[in-house]
Amino acid sequence: MSEQPCQCSDCQRFYREHDRLIREFPTLKKQQELNWASIQSFRTLCGKVTEELQKRLIDSDDQANKSYEDDNVCTNEELADAINELENINAYLYSIEALMERIFDIKVSDKVENKFKEIADEIAPDPLNIDRLILNRLFHQTPDFPDKTIN
Repeated sequence: MSEQPCQCSDCQRFYREHDRLIREFPTLKKQQELNWASIQSFRTLCGKVTEELQKRLIDSDDQANKSYEDDNVCTNEELADAINELENINAYLYSIEALMERIFDIKVSDKVENKFKEIADEIAPDPLNIDRLILNRLFHQTPDFPDKTIN
């Protein structure tokens, strides 16, 4: 295993999002609220897509197994498989929600919340901070400061 973090575009996007979430939600309370909202939005979206696919499956059965090729869902079997997978996801999300309810029972003092903010500033500094931008330019070409080439 390499000591260096992965540099693929997916991992880099994850690192940026990770750091952004720490910067924008630097307290225990804000992290609790963020995670709760994230789980709820995921459940809502999965539930609505599941309902839509179930309606299409029923409609498809009613129309003598006509497929929905124009909707990129080719067969009733694929619809049924997708519905089963989404129902599994929703079951997992309900489990996570039950665990999150326990996390909401935990409260900390303002001093501890301030420690969260302090640590957040250390582990996820503002990437648009001018000092950080200047330092990054010393080591890397950036879109706003391209290397000059001589032809």
